[in-house]
Amino acid sequence: MGDGTLKGALVILGPTASGKSSLALKIASVRSAEIISLDSALIYKGMDIGTAKPTADELALVPHHLIDIIDPRETYSAAQFRSDCTRLVRQIEQANALPIICGGTMMYYKALVDGLSPLPTTDPKIRASIAKEAEQVGWVAMHKKLEHIDPVLYAKLSPNDKQRVSRALEVFAMTSRPMSSFYAQKGSQCPFPRREVVLLPEDDRQKLRVSIRERFMQMLSQGFVDEVRRLRDRGDLSLDLPSMRCVGYRQVFEYLEGKCSEEEMIERAVIATARLAKHQMTWLRGGLSSDRDQEVPRLVLRPDDPDLFDKVLSFVDKVS
Repeated sequence: MGDGTLKGALVILGPTASGKSSLALKIASVRSAEIISLDSALIYKGMDIGTAKPTADELALVPHHLIDIIDPRETYSAAQFRSDCTRLVRQIEQANALPIICGGTMMYYKALVDGLSPLPTTDPKIRASIAKEAEQVGWVAMHKKLEHIDPVLYAKLSPNDKQRVSRALEVFAMTSRPMSSFYAQKGSQCPFPRREVVLLPEDDRQKLRVSIRERFMQMLSQGFVDEVRRLRDRGDLSLDLPSMRCVGYRQVFEYLEGKCSEEEMIERAVIATARLAKHQMTWLRGGLSSDRDQEVPRLVLRPDDPDLFDKVLSFVDKVS
């Protein structure tokens, strides 16, 4: 694999708490491999407990990439992920190792496999102007602007989705075109061969809620509230930033600001995490039924399959 040609990455997909990371680590323990994180929360420095970030021992055991790469004040786009991931796959293959792309941020994965619409890059001045206007008139009025500018997105977006409403207004201000019109222009496909392992738990909402609650309570016992308090005490972070809108962080941040009780914070975090898991599973099932990826080798398993590791290892060796 050291000749520079791409022979394919292994992708491990699944909803939150499905065991993706532990499976990737286990594979890497018996095969020469490096792990590329497919997680929009693990990119942030200082956000460890609430993101279930790999431990220092795990990070030392196997080379990991796209973890702790930016400050929570900064932003990181799906386009940046696609570029970084492609570069890393090439780099890992040239080192005679298996690239394992592992995580559950479906927006990133969609950008990787479907390409990106040719949207213009962000203009900080226009974005700041939109934010200033929103402070004066409110986001409901800003969202209402889309009704004539971009009726497609107007129907899809909520006034509470400030980031996407702002981006739609920004794109129109820069191009005089509705942002939805760019979506019709297809980007390039995945720039390297891949094979997928998809972990799909049974669709048991009650069981999922119990599991998520147990996981969140464990995070709290590990000092999650103190972690968010340290971030909040910096003074330069707010709920307007993608980092602080991460599931769990938003709810604890609001709790620290006195907007809810501890009990309410826990319930809100559990509900938000369950919604995220449901969205991930819906996306994965939709992707599996798509004709687009019929040529991609794919193994779909339940996380509680007693022969999970052996089946995955056989799959890896068979298609390598």
